[in-house]
Amino acid sequence: MQDIEKIYKEYFEAINKYLFCLTHNKDIAEELTQETFYKAVKHINTYNGKCKISVWLCQIAKNLWYDEYRKNKKIIFVEENEINEIKDLENVEDIVILRDERDKLYKEMQKLDEKTREVVYLRIEGNLSFKEIGDILGKNENWARVTFYRGKCKLKEGDKNG
Repeated sequence: MQDIEKIYKEYFEAINKYLFCLTHNKDIAEELTQETFYKAVKHINTYNGKCKISVWLCQIAKNLWYDEYRKNKKIIFVEENEINEIKDLENVEDIVILRDERDKLYKEMQKLDEKTREVVYLRIEGNLSFKEIGDILGKNENWARVTFYRGKCKLKEGDKNG
């Protein structure tokens, strides 16, 4: 079994980016990242090596995020980049249009299958490379590219129908 400190150094940034994509909140992402590694250390004996360690860590992170989301369903998170976009806009109408467009996109994304949705989130929200996405999800770069492309096509298709 790999040294946990080495695992932490190698995967901290990827897990943190993954959680940021899910939470849209830097502080919560960091907190959940720390908790992910705490749980990983606590349950290291359950890691059987059948998947990449990054996939195992992402699964722990996703479960922690689901728990956090269920506890705080009513909390609305304002993204850091949204605050910057709002500062750049001249009037309230622009803000409303921006939020409406983002809401439509996220509603359409919810219609995608889970893996495709994760790839799209990681790409557009986390600005991750296809290689990083593939590593996080235990796949290769080409799989991430193809999955993103197909997801993008489905979103465009949904936009035409909606």
